Amino acid sequence: MYKTASVSETIKTEVVCPNDTNPMGMLQGGRLVEWMDIAAAVCAQTHSGKICVTASINHVEFNAAAKVGDIITINAKITRAFTTSMEIFVHAFARSVLAARKYLISEAYFSFVALDEKGKATQVIAVEPVTAFEKEQYNAALRRKNKAFQLKKRTGKVII
Repeated sequence: MYKTASVSETIKTEVVCPNDTNPMGMLQGGRLVEWMDIAAAVCAQTHSGKICVTASINHVEFNAAAKVGDIITINAKITRAFTTSMEIFVHAFARSVLAARKYLISEAYFSFVALDEKGKATQVIAVEPVTAFEKEQYNAALRRKNKAFQLKKRTGKVII
């Protein structure tokens, strides 16, 4: 049994308030990652139909700054499901209320593990990629997982 990625795609919207920013009035990276993690968790839980926990955050890129008053749109979409884990690709965009221009501020890959009623890792349903981009992400997810596994095997550490 499979689900397509679009079934669990999640969009989260936030407004950058003064308490979300640094002294320069720019959105703090930690606050943005928190919002991205929430969107990714909703996506993982929607896909699996189970409570999911963040296992890792991989390759976070901050591309541009957002400022007080900007509207942030976060999109989370599953790339691949493994036995008990899922990789979720998240990207965030900002736009000023006064400008129609939307620009990329961050991208990251999150890994989640689905839990059963006793808090133990449990099997998740597979993903069926449909679009060319989904197929590319699906194949790349396995490469990223294997690379992380090899690094952990060599060093005994997981690099996030």
